[in-house]
Amino acid sequence: MPVLLSLLQEPAGAAAKQPSPFDINTGMIFWTLVVFGLLVAILWRFGWPALLKSVEEREQRIAKQLADAEKANAEAARLLEQHKQALDNARSEAQDLLTTAKSVAQKEREQLLAKTREEQEALLERARREIGAEKEKAILELRAEAVDLSIAAASKLVESNLDTEANRRLVLDYLTTIGQRH
Repeated sequence: MPVLLSLLQEPAGAAAKQPSPFDINTGMIFWTLVVFGLLVAILWRFGWPALLKSVEEREQRIAKQLADAEKANAEAARLLEQHKQALDNARSEAQDLLTTAKSVAQKEREQLLAKTREEQEALLERARREIGAEKEKAILELRAEAVDLSIAAASKLVESNLDTEANRRLVLDYLTTIGQRH
């Protein structure tokens, strides 16, 4: 230790001398190296493991966040694909519904047209039958009127009252033969 003390003490004549920046102070170098070595040893023993531990924890946290981000990205891509698929399915279903609706509307239209045609035909047929019946009725009335007119004319010509029933039969037979010729 006395050596150290002697190194640390400055000579009496040196105190008067101004130190220059280029002067080498061996005592200062020695203690600087000793303090630096002690500091490195303390940091190596206590600081370095804590520093390594915090760096490793940070690496693990970042790795976990990256893995979570990749999972979230994969999930988002999967959900996007499902959404696209659902959208495509909805579009195709809408197109199918539209096609079906058009088809049903066309069938309904055709059925309504067919029903309308049938009703028209039925009305025409009924009208024809009614017209035919009215025609037959009119012909029968005309025949009866013609018979009555013929009997009246014949009565006036003959000036005698003939049997009306026999005369009617005679005129009806005559009109029937005329109707069959035409």
